[in-house]
Amino acid sequence: MMKEKGDSTKTNDASNMTFWDHVDELRKVLFRIIIVTGVLMLAAFCFKDELFGIILAPKENDFIVYQWFDRIGNALHIPGLSVPDFHIQLINTKLSGQFLTHMSVSLYAGIVLASPYILYQLFRFVSPALYANERRYSLRVVMWGYILFLLGVLFSYFLVFPFTFRFLALYQVSAEVENAILLSSYIDTLTMLSLMLGITFEIPILAWLFAKLGFLTSTFMRTYRKHAIIIALVISAIITPTSDAITLILVAAPMSLLYEASIFIVKRTNK
Repeated sequence: MMKEKGDSTKTNDASNMTFWDHVDELRKVLFRIIIVTGVLMLAAFCFKDELFGIILAPKENDFIVYQWFDRIGNALHIPGLSVPDFHIQLINTKLSGQFLTHMSVSLYAGIVLASPYILYQLFRFVSPALYANERRYSLRVVMWGYILFLLGVLFSYFLVFPFTFRFLALYQVSAEVENAILLSSYIDTLTMLSLMLGITFEIPILAWLFAKLGFLTSTFMRTYRKHAIIIALVISAIITPTSDAITLILVAAPMSLLYEASIFIVKRTNK
């Protein structure tokens, strides 16, 4: 059988390029990415107050999520949802610690802001070597993977990290032992949780890929649904080492919903 023209041919310009032409094109792509990321990093560095105002917001008692839960708890008369007043002071113990933190956070911000451009440049470099149907699937995977990763990061920032940080920062083994939270520890925890939740939210993409390769079926996923829920609870307990059941449910519930969405996606893919 003859394949569709768009599915059996690649871009002529890409097929006529030599290995060194590809290397030269890749060098140009990386150069553009570095320039754009550097400019956005410099912009983030200059807006220090706004940048750290966003990053340090979850440690304040008036953070918007705490206010929401406080209002919901008062309206529904659920004491567990109310957030008591607290104050946590971050400290720095190294001479260059705050400046290096400013530099590293600006770099992270530059990469995040430049991420759409980075993905566009990389896809633009790779796409000429793909068939039409491969470009179509690749574009969908990249787009949805990026959206889901950002949703995971936002979920971590607004829900998981604030309650995790508040619990761990206020936890004491004895009243005689006071907590002194390092700024670097705060940034590392925020980065780690954001990365882990961002990767966790890629479950539907991985499920689609495995289904496309024939490794996964919707029947298998429905059979082991209970096991998946238990695994979600275990992962949630590892990500958020708190004794607060509400925080545990806040993390496990979206993971379970992602699993259910993955079943639907796999079922459609198998057809």
